[in-house]
Order: sequence, then structure tokens, then C-alpha cells
Amino acid sequence: MSERLVRLLAGLWLYGVSNALLMESALGGSPWVVFHQGAALHLPLSLGMVMVLVAVAVLLLWIPLRQMPGLGTVANTLLLGPFTDFNLGMLDAPDSLPMRCIYLAGGVVVCALATALYVGAQLGPGPRDGLMTGFARRTGWSIQRVRTCIEIVVLAMGVVLGGIAGLGTLVFALGVGPITQFFMRYLVLRLEEPAND
Repeated sequence: MSERLVRLLAGLWLYGVSNALLMESALGGSPWVVFHQGAALHLPLSLGMVMVLVAVAVLLLWIPLRQMPGLGTVANTLLLGPFTDFNLGMLDAPDSLPMRCIYLAGGVVVCALATALYVGAQLGPGPRDGLMTGFARRTGWSIQRVRTCIEIVVLAMGVVLGGIAGLGTLVFALGVGPITQFFMRYLVLRLEEPAND
């Protein structure tokens, strides 16, 4: 269990690093990053606190989907926002376009690594991932179809609120899936089957 907790916390920390890199690149990030940026423009809260509030709101949508949270769900809800705030405070926005592109590429790769770590710990999905799997289970739609629909809606809302969408959003959409799949091969923990008496 201790190794799983370490992986979970390391994954969430790196997810915060990824969010900070994508935001500081100012080239656009994932649909959820765009939404959080846009929502933060209208609330007297830090971006991290907005992320916590959004995660809690998403968890409420789990109730009609009959999705059950795990330790990883709670940790994601409470820690990802503060980890993002901390890393935003540690990173300076780059001045040059090449450095912004490096931030963008780094953000996508780190997000993939972070996802593989925290999902691979198998302690429960994050609020947004659970929303996706819950909808897929209830509607019978494929994960890909549900995720695409959710992210299009979230991205559109984020843009309307003033979040930054751009080249980075496209790079994230095309790159994060394959890179995550690569890391998942090595980082998913194999849980022992309970012994049958």
C-alpha cells in the first residue's frame, strides 16, 4: 500500500507541474486547463482553489452515475489544485517562443507520466476521469466518444470564460494519449489477487 500511496502522490505532484508548465507556456493547454483558467478570471480565488471547487462539483455528478470514489479520488480532489498553485509560484513565464514551446512539450509529457503514475497506483480515478467512465458505463458509449464529448463541452466553456486555447490545446489532444499509453506499460501496478480459501 505504501508504494501505491507514493505513486499516487508523485503522480498528483507531477500533474501540478504539468498544469503549471501548460499555463505558463501561454500557448493553450488541455480543455480542463483552459476551463480552469477561464473560471479563475471570474472568481476571487487562486487557480488551484478553482480547481478544487470544480473537482467537488464534478464529484456531485458522480451521484446519479453511481460512481464510487476511492482514496485516489479524494487525494486528486484536494491536492491537485494546491500542487498546481505551488508550481505556478515556482515557475517563471518564459519570454521567448522557443522556451514557451519547451514548456508546452514538457507539460504534455509530464502530464502523461503523471497520469500513468496516479492511475497506475489503482487507488481510484480522479473526479474528471470518473465522470468519463461513469458516463460511458451508463450510456453504453465508448470511452473515446464520451471523453471527446466532455472535453469539447469543457473547452468551449473555458474559451467563453476567457481561458487560453491554441496550438497547445491541439498538441495536448494529439500527444497526451499515446505518451500516456507508453508510460502505462511500465507504471501500472499489478495487484495481487486475494487468496481463495
